[in-house]
Amino acid sequence: MKKRSIYSWMALSAAWIVLSACSKNNAAVTTNEVEQKLKVEAREVKVQDVEQLYEYTAIVKANVVNNIAPTIAGRINRIYVEVGDRVSEGQKLITMDDNNLEQAKTQLANLELNFKRIDELYKVGGVSKSDWDAQKTALDVARTSYNNLLTNTALLSPISGVVTMRNYDSGDIYAGNPILQVQQITPVKMLINVSENQFTKIKTGMEVNVKLDVYGDEIFKGKVSLVYPTINSQTHTFPVEITLPNKDSRVRPGMYARVIVNMGMEQHVVVPDVAIVKQQGSGDRYVFVYTDGKVSYDKVVLGRRMGDTYELISGVNDGALVVTTGLNKLNNGMEVELVK
Repeated sequence: MKKRSIYSWMALSAAWIVLSACSKNNAAVTTNEVEQKLKVEAREVKVQDVEQLYEYTAIVKANVVNNIAPTIAGRINRIYVEVGDRVSEGQKLITMDDNNLEQAKTQLANLELNFKRIDELYKVGGVSKSDWDAQKTALDVARTSYNNLLTNTALLSPISGVVTMRNYDSGDIYAGNPILQVQQITPVKMLINVSENQFTKIKTGMEVNVKLDVYGDEIFKGKVSLVYPTINSQTHTFPVEITLPNKDSRVRPGMYARVIVNMGMEQHVVVPDVAIVKQQGSGDRYVFVYTDGKVSYDKVVLGRRMGDTYELISGVNDGALVVTTGLNKLNNGMEVELVK
């Protein structure tokens, strides 16, 4: 009887141990199921009016560049300006050796006297028409030669601007390279290249903002002065010329510029930057969209950044809930618990 009681007690103990173990296992499964639902926060995104700002890089160029040189070789008598000097239109910059000019001047004077004499004789029938024509031709050739030498002896500036290059000194023999270079830097211009889609939105006269690296975030105001009518076959872009008044001459040719063009308003979804996920090994961007207790991994196309938000060109609909926390722990199709 005593043995039977001991056996009964042992059987009950074993049953209790098994039931306890099962109860613990069920509790662990329930706990794991709860732990698998990651708690996340999400934000509803909306369509907004977004300024379509496009930024282009460019190099500042002079509005006009003139190379100053004679059309015939000769010795440089004197150069009156240095690099950096400001010059006015019509100002004398260089004089060349005038020996040939003096000879041409003397020859022209003699021919003028001869023609005057022959012209008087021709009027009274003292010489033939052919002789008169020959003398007139010789005079015209001499006058053209003299005027050409005169132009090439005193070299004037064709524009108002700044001397930016000097290749010779007084007394040198002109040998082909420009003696001076004068650039007009009031105004200056820049050339940008716009895509085919942007070409229809940009118009002559549009105002643009220009930033120059040397002046930080300071804004300079410019305008679209020329939209080229033909596309570049290599880049499939349209050249567009930007003009900057530059009345104070602070902007100089060669400076690195960024041109910002506002091409109007468009309605796009705007999402917080913390919701954007960059896919490893590519430049693709994604967001996790919360729907009915699960998240989906949706590819998006970004537009411009605006503070702590991004404009989306495509990928997310108006009113969607995008997840903003725990992104590194999420997978496509994963069940989550939304924390409001």
